[in-house]
Amino acid sequence: MSTPEPRLQLLHITKRYPSVVANSDISLTVMPGEIHAILGENGAGKSTLMKIIYGAVKADEGEVMWNGHQVAIANPAQARKLGIGMVFQHFSLFETLTVVENIALVLDEAFDLPALAKRVIEVSERYGLPLDPFRLVHSLSVGERQRVEIVRCLLQDPKLLILDEPTSVLTPQAVLKLFDTLRTLAAEGVSILYISHKLHEIKALCDSATIMRGGKVTGNATPRDETPASLARMMIGRELPVCEAPPFIGESRPVLQVSGLSLPSDDPFGTSLKDISLTVHAGEILGIAGISGNGQAELLAALSGETPVARDAICLEGAAIGHLDAGRRRDRGLVFVPEERLGRGAVPSLSLARNALLTAHRQGMKRLGLVSYAKARAFAEQCIARFDVRCGGAASAARSLSGGNLQKFIVGREIMLSPKVMIVAQPTWGVDVGAAAFLRQTLLDLSRTGVAILVVSEELEELFEISDRIAVLAAGKLAEPEPKAATNAEKVGLQMSGLFTAAQSGESVHASA
Repeated sequence: MSTPEPRLQLLHITKRYPSVVANSDISLTVMPGEIHAILGENGAGKSTLMKIIYGAVKADEGEVMWNGHQVAIANPAQARKLGIGMVFQHFSLFETLTVVENIALVLDEAFDLPALAKRVIEVSERYGLPLDPFRLVHSLSVGERQRVEIVRCLLQDPKLLILDEPTSVLTPQAVLKLFDTLRTLAAEGVSILYISHKLHEIKALCDSATIMRGGKVTGNATPRDETPASLARMMIGRELPVCEAPPFIGESRPVLQVSGLSLPSDDPFGTSLKDISLTVHAGEILGIAGISGNGQAELLAALSGETPVARDAICLEGAAIGHLDAGRRRDRGLVFVPEERLGRGAVPSLSLARNALLTAHRQGMKRLGLVSYAKARAFAEQCIARFDVRCGGAASAARSLSGGNLQKFIVGREIMLSPKVMIVAQPTWGVDVGAAAFLRQTLLDLSRTGVAILVVSEELEELFEISDRIAVLAAGKLAEPEPKAATNAEKVGLQMSGLFTAAQSGESVHASA
């Protein structure tokens, strides 16, 4: 029996940018029906390599072989014609268009929107990624937008499917369903390139793995023969640090209190908040678990001050702040790290020094309406050094940083404001294991200095690693927080994706998937 032709071969691919060599002499082979993992820290060159395969970036040197023939993939449209599809980590959707209109934009053949909408519904339900094709994208949560990206790609019947962090915002149940789908596709001969920082997923799903570090291939592995720890060691070149959470030594006083917060959503597709009450104490991390679209965005907007609420609904150190806007809450010591790093946490085109001004201008960077750029630059440089942000310096544009390094800068910027309360959304979404461990330990260390921290995350493993207490948000209602030792991932996962009974009323709450 003859050996099948490789579906994809990369031969000596090199890509240089002015300040960095993103890919250096990369060679890679993917066979038909193979699920092939690409492992590496943020900044290892994984995304650049995938963009070269997809035609979004042109290599400076090297060859791309497709089914045994050399090809020059000039753009993504040509890649799609060859049968290459890609789901990007950062979404590429038009917010003012509907789901089905966004999907139609990438189709190269004639289409009928009503018929396409039916296909969207069929494919999304088959893959466990429910979508309303006529919803406007701006009304979708991050998790729902990720579903659009995945379904849009699967509608094109690709021969090679590139997935960049596809499960970042999916529930454990949806991940298992997606894995079943990917295994089915592989059995039908579809090749899959899978980028993920979730090493247990790599071990469970992938047939082979290529490890990258510093833009080079540093090794290959068969994931099922490895442990997550050994894969992490190959990926970052050292033992993975273990987070340490010493007990808080100090007065555990209430710092942030929310009482009876109800907030009708002004978005017809949003989730109204219903009688939310919680308390975050000094020296504590309170974790909020839940599936995207169940009120997280509305709760974060209410807590951060983007959406003012009733004066007494939110108190900071006993003082009512519900009526205050975001800036005035920051003046009182409440800081916020949003889940959308580029666009909300940082301005993509601005330097890190100028991005420091967004929230740190209170640190003596302005006087009489004039900005001291020297102080902003010094602040950014201190943040880069203190939080191990790997970049070209304070003049680097925010969009030039990898996801993990940009998150370290944003979190570091907020910590350097000496907050009383920090609210963090999806702190390690799409971040590699090394940077994730650093960020989690940073939050733990900050909490043990007496700062009250509230973390909203869909990563159950993360919440159980850093939280002191955990609560589940479903359909706009918050379950009673429980000490971490009194619950488990299975119980929380069921509450996230199914039903929980509100202790106050005995009312069943259905979580939005």
